[in-house]
Amino acid sequence: MNHLSENQILFVGGKGGVGKSTTSAAMAMAFAREGFKTLVVSTDPAHNLGDIFHKKVSHEKTKLQENLWGIEVDPARESKRYIEGVKENLQGLVKSKMIEEVHRQIDMASASPGADEAALFDRLISIILDEAEDFDKIVFDTAPTGHTVRLLTLPELMGVWIDGMLERRKKINDNYTQLLNDGDPVDDPIYDILQKRKEKFAAVREIILDEERTGFIFVLIPERLPILETKQAIQQLGKHDLPVHTLVVNKVLPNYADGIFLEKRRQQEKTYLNEIERTFVKQDLIQVPLYEEDVSDLEKLGVFADQLRHMVMV
Repeated sequence: MNHLSENQILFVGGKGGVGKSTTSAAMAMAFAREGFKTLVVSTDPAHNLGDIFHKKVSHEKTKLQENLWGIEVDPARESKRYIEGVKENLQGLVKSKMIEEVHRQIDMASASPGADEAALFDRLISIILDEAEDFDKIVFDTAPTGHTVRLLTLPELMGVWIDGMLERRKKINDNYTQLLNDGDPVDDPIYDILQKRKEKFAAVREIILDEERTGFIFVLIPERLPILETKQAIQQLGKHDLPVHTLVVNKVLPNYADGIFLEKRRQQEKTYLNEIERTFVKQDLIQVPLYEEDVSDLEKLGVFADQLRHMVMV
């Protein structure tokens, strides 16, 4: 399991309700207790990072414990900030009589599918590029599986989209140059903005694709639907050269749990655990038991974190 302790950036995903956020928080705490300066970031709109640590967590870095900071990224706030940034970039590039109509079009575009994800990804880029030098570990607690897959494949998709935009701007500029007949290149601020964004996407994509630097973890429980969803997610990420090397199999019934009801449940669970071992032969499997009580306070989270320390950092 040493690769997890070697990765600087970790993305934790999984189906809703499998304990993904708690696992992310426990893993971040485990790293912090090992002496790593750690940042845990929630990109899930249903934030509970603050609830887990019993502390208000905002869109800026919040100190949680020794060696541990947290950020909760608000998609609505980031979407608004992103749109305002687009408007600012166009300031002075559009005739004053057209600016109102352009802003109206941008506001309409902000309500389109994928706008929030683009804004969220923009914030994720900033965190990776701006915070990586200050932290030994950055743990991203992502939204449920489908959202995670889309988020992680955005660098490739948006890179292709911007390449197309740049090509179109270049043709426009070339046409203007020919019309002017002086051969001087046209000064195009929009082209420069697109080029800078392309460079940022390329930089983050390089980091995400670096298996030595970035790791992907999925959390699941021994039940049919989480197994199917995890299998599909691994296949989809694999198509984009994003291999998932580690699975946390959460809430496994401990051997000492007794009673007829639990014994019957354990037999069914055993079938699913065997299926997990057959299905995910290329992944490291970390089993975490079902605890007697919810991980509802920092003491219980610490128990979870220590268990992960023993499994991941040996």
